[in-house]
Amino acid sequence: MRQLLITSALPYANGHIHIGHLVEYLQTDIWVRFQKMRGNRAVYVCADDTHGTAIMIRARAEGRSEEALIAEMSEAHQRDFAGFGIEFDHYGSTHSEANRAVCHEIWAALRKADMIVEEEIDQLFDIEQGTFLADRFVRGTCPRCGSKDQPGDNCGNCGATYGPIDLVDPVSTLSGSRPEIRAAKHLFVRIEKMHDFLAEWTQSGTIPTESANYLKNFFLNEPLRDWDVSRPAPYFGFEIPDSPGNYWYVWFDAPIGYIGATAEWCEGQGEKLDDWWKSEKTEIHHFIGKDIQYFHTLFWPAELETAGFSLPTQVHIHGFLTVDGEKMSKSRGTFIRASKYLEHLDPEYLRYYYATKLSSKVEDLDLNLEEFVARVNSDLVGKVVNLASRSAKFVAETGLSSSYPEDGGLFARFAERGEEIASAYENGDYGKAMRMIMELADQANPYVEEKAPWELRKDPAKSGELQDACTVALNLFRSLVIYLAPVLPALAKKAGELFGEPLTSWEQTRTPLTGRPVAKFSHMMQRVEPAKVEAMITESREEGEAEAASTPAGKAWHDSGEALAANPIAPQITIEDFLKVDLRVARVVAADEVPEARKLVRLTLGLGGGETRQVFAGIKAAYEPADLVGRLVVMVANLAPREMKFGTSEGMIVAAGPGGKDIFLLGPDDGALPGQRVG
Repeated sequence: MRQLLITSALPYANGHIHIGHLVEYLQTDIWVRFQKMRGNRAVYVCADDTHGTAIMIRARAEGRSEEALIAEMSEAHQRDFAGFGIEFDHYGSTHSEANRAVCHEIWAALRKADMIVEEEIDQLFDIEQGTFLADRFVRGTCPRCGSKDQPGDNCGNCGATYGPIDLVDPVSTLSGSRPEIRAAKHLFVRIEKMHDFLAEWTQSGTIPTESANYLKNFFLNEPLRDWDVSRPAPYFGFEIPDSPGNYWYVWFDAPIGYIGATAEWCEGQGEKLDDWWKSEKTEIHHFIGKDIQYFHTLFWPAELETAGFSLPTQVHIHGFLTVDGEKMSKSRGTFIRASKYLEHLDPEYLRYYYATKLSSKVEDLDLNLEEFVARVNSDLVGKVVNLASRSAKFVAETGLSSSYPEDGGLFARFAERGEEIASAYENGDYGKAMRMIMELADQANPYVEEKAPWELRKDPAKSGELQDACTVALNLFRSLVIYLAPVLPALAKKAGELFGEPLTSWEQTRTPLTGRPVAKFSHMMQRVEPAKVEAMITESREEGEAEAASTPAGKAWHDSGEALAANPIAPQITIEDFLKVDLRVARVVAADEVPEARKLVRLTLGLGGGETRQVFAGIKAAYEPADLVGRLVVMVANLAPREMKFGTSEGMIVAAGPGGKDIFLLGPDDGALPGQRVG
């Protein structure tokens, strides 16, 4: 029996859970339930991430204490998680004495290892809010690549790391104002001292290949940057014991919350913390999103190794959620709170749909609402539950046959697939597991169609044949539900009640049930009604519109001021300055992926008359290369050539948006010709 400690990233206490968050917690819960069905000891701990400027500012605005705010949010979070069948063995808070104690222990170890340095630094200060700004509350232009609307710690476009003060044209996301620079003492962790250890650990197979390759870049040319782990008052968090007036930055104590929550669980269970965080017999598995892999695969292991805690056995990393191929949007009604979903739809629908999309790779997944309806109705209602609904009622009086009937080897084939399905679950390839289970369902349903128990029941002379047919159908149904139980715990519970035996072990698929009563059949799952999906979207959109309309700016067109606030208009220039930039219409005559680059597309731009330029553009996440060919774009034609790893870039195309998938190419109206000047 394996001993497993499993965690999900801690949800921040400043906001409610939405369907994007649920990707991670459902992914984790499925894995935990699977491990328990395999007979392993799996403990799932989590907690609210409660510290930081945002909590302090919100509590201040609402006229209450930070403690009151985080208590309310903890209750809301746990209610939403429970609504989706997510079961934690312990759910805590980073604002706990247990977490404070572990923070002190790790801090003392870092001090002893001479990994803490103090430095007077300039920091951005929001005058309107009266607080220094953490990384997450600053947006601006990347100092390395010039990408707009980047956060205060690292660039989503080029991967550069920096401090908020390094941003060009920084803006506070708390007030929308331009912050001023003030000096304050900060404490840093010198993770460069762990350079060799981290370089080896990140390539050890503990993290997905995609992430390991991404992290290689941090060890090549520059030393690892010191990690700023303190914030001066005012700040809601734990005061640093040997540096009065300074507080641990939220990202210091947040992952330590995994240990703090485990300590609380241990106290309640009479367990020893060292058996879970300082023992080779315990596997530690983290489930996180790709946006926080930097913290979990560099800073976190450096802390654990220095303080003598166990390192993660595996860090499972998932991508982001889109809805109908686009980023979740309040204006489109696709930014859906967990609580709003639960008002309209069965949580098991979403558990199953996410499972069909999740793999062991660091990939984004899309919630296609039309496919969501069709897949749940076809797979769960049409293939799985249908087996029981078309057979259980015919043996309510007789029960199952005393011995298992001849079924052409169906039950044996179902049992044989158990280890292959289990392997897919173990590796996080839930989509593969769901496909294999549905392949089995596709074998079971023809059996029922051929036997037609609804016809057999009409002939009393065939009562034995009827009982046998239903015994086979129900045993096949039972095996399918056992394999689906980690994903569909509510359906498994109902099926267990039908057979008078809880479905709790993978081994139950090896032996058929015979000679026992079957409870009266009650409906197990309704079909998804498209009208309910539409009602959920409509209400979410209306709530988003109401929220936007409640702000003074942008009422007429509902245009948010976020983009302008994040990227203020630059200082005035003269017409002569503007004329120095030669903007030209160009046609994309060829577009190719750059396999070695995560974000770049190689474009060949035609300016007319056979003249072309090669340009590398960071638009891979937003556009398929094949879709760009023939399109007219605007390019900066007189930009000095730039030598890149992949070749020479001879210009730049013009686009809007913050980056990633949210990039929008600018182009002229029909009639413009390649080579024409813009301006």
